[in-house]
Amino acid sequence: MEVLFKFCPLCRYSLHNIQVDGRERLVCQKCGWINYRNPLPVTACVAVNREGKVLIAKRNLEPGMNKWALPGGFVELDETPQDACLRELKEETGIGGEITSLIGVYVQKTKEYGNLIVLGYAVKAFRGNIIINNEVKEAKFINWEDLPHIPFLTHRKMIAEVFKNR
Repeated sequence: MEVLFKFCPLCRYSLHNIQVDGRERLVCQKCGWINYRNPLPVTACVAVNREGKVLIAKRNLEPGMNKWALPGGFVELDETPQDACLRELKEETGIGGEITSLIGVYVQKTKEYGNLIVLGYAVKAFRGNIIINNEVKEAKFINWEDLPHIPFLTHRKMIAEVFKNR
């Protein structure tokens, strides 16, 4: 869901489409504010427990409602991507963990948010009981060979990267 401005959020003057850096952008003619439409950063984690099983969650929100995915979500203004990854893991599943590596950085196109920059992390999951929040319908650890279809291409790539040598 993209926000389209009509007026400058700084001085409230009307905005006009002007070429800036080779792209058409909304620009304030009074104060010079430019509406740069940037992708949103999100994280996702391939959390693996001691038994070598990966944690997946059935989403309770769009995009992908009722579909399996990796735990993850938006990076907040006051946190690092690593902190966001572990926060989302804990919020959605009740499982803590430790990041062991950056899997990769991906671009995911969505209808709801436009382009997302997805930072994928490998996480060593701590022991504990799964406790889901309202964003998730179900969560479980599963053998990677038994994974159900995951509609997010970036998530499938992350899982494949973590388990490619097994």
